[in-house]
Amino acid sequence: MATYAIGDVQGCFAELNDLLALLKFNRDRDQLWFVGDLVNRGPQSLEVLRFVRSLGASAITVLGNHDLHLLAVAYGRKERLRDDDTLKPILDAHDRDDLLEWLRQQPLLHHDAHLGYTLVHAGLPPQWTLRTAQSCAREVEQALRDDEAVHELIAHMYGNQPDQWSDRLRGNDRRRFIVNCFTRLRVCDAEGRLQLKYKGTLDKIPDGYFPWFRAPDRRAEKTTIVCGHWSAIGYYDDRDSERVLAIDTGCVWGERLCAVRLDKEAAPVFVSSHQPKRGGD
Repeated sequence: MATYAIGDVQGCFAELNDLLALLKFNRDRDQLWFVGDLVNRGPQSLEVLRFVRSLGASAITVLGNHDLHLLAVAYGRKERLRDDDTLKPILDAHDRDDLLEWLRQQPLLHHDAHLGYTLVHAGLPPQWTLRTAQSCAREVEQALRDDEAVHELIAHMYGNQPDQWSDRLRGNDRRRFIVNCFTRLRVCDAEGRLQLKYKGTLDKIPDGYFPWFRAPDRRAEKTTIVCGHWSAIGYYDDRDSERVLAIDTGCVWGERLCAVRLDKEAAPVFVSSHQPKRGGD
């Protein structure tokens, strides 16, 4: 059995098929870990969602910001639908309710103690231990899966405040901060204040800020994180020191789609994007 982590697919179904053919993926034997953002911006989000759902236990996916954006639009925040979103085929699909219900059941964090990896879409703030991260993930997951609580969560999900963790955070502010960490975090300052607007490369991070995985006194420093979300840094592997493997290689922006084997040492596998090259976000 092989376990592969797959970077942000974002509706690039043809490239995902190309990648799985290179891996010689066998759903009866192998397992895929998706870092989130299965949907949006690419041309075949509906096909990606159907395919990953069809894999059953052969696929694990955590929720990314675009996946939550789909749920938000579907469950009442239609004004948030952007001109460059490619979510309409899902929203109009005959099986949309089944697909959305399946997506609501997916976690924000997956931890495998045997393999020694923790899967999230974006990152963890420095104040969180792995145990804190797991507890925070469960809080939001429970709200997403509750037919009443999901509307409250989505109504207050968007926004950049609060920008710093405190055990005293409660209610919508607490859940918004948790969502932002798991699905939007790239950089923060030494006190763990999130700077959610920065999307650039590692060498141009504003003074006083750090990549979340280099933040001083990071409490989950012994946890090796597999993540995506940050296409500007591309493939970034420092599992030995910084304990991070970042694999959003910008497929939807015309770059590549990436797979990394987790159960044994192996070189990463890439396929070229079919999409036109354009600036990422």
